[in-house]
Amino acid sequence: MKCPYCDFLESKVVDSRATEEGSSIRRRRECIKCQRRFTTYERLHDVPLMVIKKDGRREVFSRDKIIRGVLKASEKRPISYEVVENLSRDIEKELRNKMDAEIPSQMIGEMIMTHLRQIDEVAYVRFASVYRQFKDIGRFIEELEKLRGEDH
Repeated sequence: MKCPYCDFLESKVVDSRATEEGSSIRRRRECIKCQRRFTTYERLHDVPLMVIKKDGRREVFSRDKIIRGVLKASEKRPISYEVVENLSRDIEKELRNKMDAEIPSQMIGEMIMTHLRQIDEVAYVRFASVYRQFKDIGRFIEELEKLRGEDH
């Protein structure tokens, strides 16, 4: 680490501790040459997740979009905001664990449906109807029958 006072490239770590929120490590360093002390912070570098849309466009992943979509699907259902928050956090964690910087939007939609199905079937069907763009009542009934068949 380069000293901010004399530009010497070597320093020693005198003290290390996690910050209050735990998102970084604070290090007190001492320059080998001038013996002055300075503080550095070490953080995990987050690579932004990119979502590949159906039409090929790319946009930065947004957990807020998942939350908004699930809240809309679960309107007037007994699903707390905390459950929706956890669902979105779990999906983001799963996506980051895949180690891919670019994720197809279809994968995210399927993941949301998998999670929603375990939480609330009505919210699941509502989300699926928008996500899968049901064109008619027949496709909607087909999805309900599939859901019913897997429950028995």
